[in-house]
Amino acid sequence: MSEAETSEVPVEAANIPASRSWIERLWSSIADRGRAFAPVVGASLPLDRAKELADSLLTERGEASGAAVARDLMTALRGLDPSSRAAFHRHLAENYGPRHDKLREAAEIYLADPTAENAARLGHCAEPPRQELLRRMNMSPGGTAALVEMRRQVLGAMRHDPSLSPLERDLHHLFTSWFNRGFLQLRRIDWQTPAAVLEKLIEYEAVHEIAGWHDLRRRLAADRRCFGFFHPALPHEPLIFVEVALVQGLASAVQPLLAAEGEAGAEARAEAADTAIFYSISNCQDGLRGISFGNFLIKQVVEDLKAELPQLVRFSTLSPIPGFRRWLDRRMETDDAAAELALPLSDPDWATDVLKSEALRPALMRLCAQYLTDPGPGARMDPVARFHLGNGARLERINWLGNTAPRGMTESHGLMVNYLYDREEIERNHEAFARGGVVVRSGAVDALLAPPPKGSKAAKRLAKAAS
Repeated sequence: MSEAETSEVPVEAANIPASRSWIERLWSSIADRGRAFAPVVGASLPLDRAKELADSLLTERGEASGAAVARDLMTALRGLDPSSRAAFHRHLAENYGPRHDKLREAAEIYLADPTAENAARLGHCAEPPRQELLRRMNMSPGGTAALVEMRRQVLGAMRHDPSLSPLERDLHHLFTSWFNRGFLQLRRIDWQTPAAVLEKLIEYEAVHEIAGWHDLRRRLAADRRCFGFFHPALPHEPLIFVEVALVQGLASAVQPLLAAEGEAGAEARAEAADTAIFYSISNCQDGLRGISFGNFLIKQVVEDLKAELPQLVRFSTLSPIPGFRRWLDRRMETDDAAAELALPLSDPDWATDVLKSEALRPALMRLCAQYLTDPGPGARMDPVARFHLGNGARLERINWLGNTAPRGMTESHGLMVNYLYDREEIERNHEAFARGGVVVRSGAVDALLAPPPKGSKAAKRLAKAAS
């Protein structure tokens, strides 16, 4: 951190360790008392010791001694080198599965007499003992964070070692319960939030990089809002956070939202705002990939903002289109009409050339509208579009050169999208998309989908730009 930035850091020093949660202190106390009752592990090699501790933890019946063994196991895992840790993950994946003889017996009993009691017995036999082992590992202080980190490592290793999939499936299954919406806490993050959390925003911002503490302070000014979901077991680790700009009307470009206007006048801008723009949503924990938080986050933030600022009449995103350029590149290889774009787009400075930019605009906007509404056979829907449409938003507007930063130009030739969250229509739009894949969209997007007539001025300008 530079000297210029240190003056912007909140009062608490960013390097002070976060205090442990009350549940961690409780389990640590229980583990301390249980150490006298814990079984003795004789293995000397670190990997063998970890395996023996895992076996011991699964068979342990005492709560205090179990907490002590769980803590010893997690301590042992932290001391493993990468290859030994990978070997332990394979040990978890390849062992601790259901007993096939018991499962077969329970299945035959259920088929012969399909009662609720026999179904429960079958379900009990079908659950891998590995899940119970993971639950007990979670009793260790810091166990939840360690298991989230374990899944992050396993997800990365599965690309070349699919045998780890049973472990990954069990972790995913448990996390869907442990990180249920009922356990999550929505918190507003502002400049008074502990520095340990604010540092995480800088680290985890995934859409528009935060350039240090001064930039972060601007994003937390009076005409901005930031909200995050937290879990009691990870009190200082945001799971996901959203950044919001309070503005007048729909924002069409992200650079003005990120501009360092300073705090002067921020309160007046907030009071005059009629629109909340969600301009960045960042998932923070790779180990929780596939565990959905964003749909709950946006809907709750909409309600909280409306309660705080009743003058707001519009809630919209300003979103990237990360898959558009890849889709367009493939389209230009097979579609003669789209192929006409290849030559002018090959000029790296086309966006600053007014003639080329205006010539490309009609075709790019139309193709982007098509990509977002019906990308065609075999093509995947844009992930950001799928997320917001699935949450009940409406595809409201496509913005020309909404993000001229290098990443925006690389992903989508600078185009961005407004997805509008109409509080009265969210559930209806969600049902339409979930049941029939219907992309609810505005008339402005419909107008973009209409093909231009042959010989139009737009077609002539494009031909001239390509020449």
